[in-house]
Amino acid sequence: MVRQQRKRIGEVLTDMGLVTEEQLTRALERQQRTGERLGRALVAVGVSEDRIAQALSQQLSLPIVDFRHVEIDPSAAVTLPEALARKYSVIPIRRENGKLILAMSDPLDVVAIDDVSIATGLIVSPVVTTETEVIAAIEMSYGMGEHAKGLLDEIAARPTAVVEEEDEEPATGLGVEKIDAPVIRLADLILSRGMRDHASDIHIEPMETEGRVRYRIDGELQTVMAVPRSAYVPLVARFKVLARMNVAERRTPQDGAFQSTAHGRSVDVRMSVLPAIHGERVVLRLLDKADAILSLEQIGMGPTLRQHFEHLIRLPWGIILVSGPTGSGKTTTLVSSISMLNTMDQNIITVEDPVEYQIPGINQMAVNARAGLTFANALRSIVRQDPDIIMIGEIRDVETAEIAMHASLTGHLVFSTIHTNDAPSIMTRLLDMGIEPFLIGSSLAAGLAQRLVRVLCPECKRPVADATAAETEIRKFLGSDVPVHVHEPVGCVRCRYTGYAGRTGIFELLVVNENIRTLILRRASASEILQAARGAGMRPMREDGLLKVATGITTMEEVLRATRVADVE
Repeated sequence: MVRQQRKRIGEVLTDMGLVTEEQLTRALERQQRTGERLGRALVAVGVSEDRIAQALSQQLSLPIVDFRHVEIDPSAAVTLPEALARKYSVIPIRRENGKLILAMSDPLDVVAIDDVSIATGLIVSPVVTTETEVIAAIEMSYGMGEHAKGLLDEIAARPTAVVEEEDEEPATGLGVEKIDAPVIRLADLILSRGMRDHASDIHIEPMETEGRVRYRIDGELQTVMAVPRSAYVPLVARFKVLARMNVAERRTPQDGAFQSTAHGRSVDVRMSVLPAIHGERVVLRLLDKADAILSLEQIGMGPTLRQHFEHLIRLPWGIILVSGPTGSGKTTTLVSSISMLNTMDQNIITVEDPVEYQIPGINQMAVNARAGLTFANALRSIVRQDPDIIMIGEIRDVETAEIAMHASLTGHLVFSTIHTNDAPSIMTRLLDMGIEPFLIGSSLAAGLAQRLVRVLCPECKRPVADATAAETEIRKFLGSDVPVHVHEPVGCVRCRYTGYAGRTGIFELLVVNENIRTLILRRASASEILQAARGAGMRPMREDGLLKVATGITTMEEVLRATRVADVE
């Protein structure tokens, strides 16, 4: 009976012109050989999942669910054990009139429908979707789910087990108990899921009664699992072993690093441990050195700003500083800039902490404080290597700043970063560090300040029904002739129901002209420099952000959140 129904799926597909007779024959042969569902066999021979879902919907008169526009009710999802959801590739969407609306990639699977009905005690009403969508929804709804629960149960059942991989080398002579095998697998799971979800940081935090694990994704922290107290200490110990830290020392902060590979990616992991009142707090920063280097357009620079900035980075000498808080994309901007200048006739040398992107053809070095290799020491040696372009990861002290500026005055183009709230504050920050005004005025070519804002998910964003207030605010700054198309977040499985997917930059570019040099020489305040820069045509960060709101890239809330510090200043 079921076999005949599945065969009719193929007939519907051919009648609709969605598959050829040859594809259907090959899929049926594969199904007989492997025993898999016809739907999977059709995908294996090149038929798209969307076409199969369309045929199933027509054949069975069932609606198709698009997870870009449908939100899963968490209370419905938890009625079905994760193991069953994964076994049958199904996900409950919601309860409706005493029925469980169940998204299925194969709504003809009567065994799956019966098992779900028995497990939930509800009548199942199937709807059609693709298997890829179902799997993504399961990952979103259950998180680490059964896998993590199983490992935590193992850890709880074997509190004194002492299994350890032979190639691990924790600090010897410390009297430290070996790490249990389930703990090793739990640590690997936390890392691999973080890498899969493109987390920039993983936070492992001790609370009063348990620990928690959070991922920072697109700048926002998201809780992904809770860790019982019995598993928390060995979990932290496992990560300390990987980073070659002193496992027995729990009273002082420690820093370390290691490499991890998962999902075809290899990342450098920078680890920081901080003692807190309930235990040690761990933060893992994931640095994927194989990440594609973005262009200036891809990082969010508009056409006008990009044109001005590209002219500046092609100057024969001078220093260009990029400012912003930690995590605002400064390094990405610098790497994008020097990648544009990376030609065979240029000698480009960088000193970074750490090297986040590996760029073919560029000489890159990492600072090593333990070996005495600081930014200042490295920079002294770099200037003797006949460089054309120098990139310094960060200006942290007066010594590094002075060497960089002298290098720029002797015919080198220098890029670096500095921590300030906006572009005009770059000059006052350098003055506060003790740099002489004449040195700043004669070497500094431009300052670029930036922030990152979340980008609306392109799959589920929608126009704002009443955007009058936003339009008024935007036109007040940008003028009445700017077209305004304000959108708002919705949330779908592809953006983890946040409404946002990825981030982009908002910028302000201050070009140092004669008027601003005069202000620097007389140690003018940041507000005076700001007024002069605006008079010369500088567009502040908030206005750049509002332009992105007007084009439906981000939201007013994101721009206000990112620029509120600059407003206070």
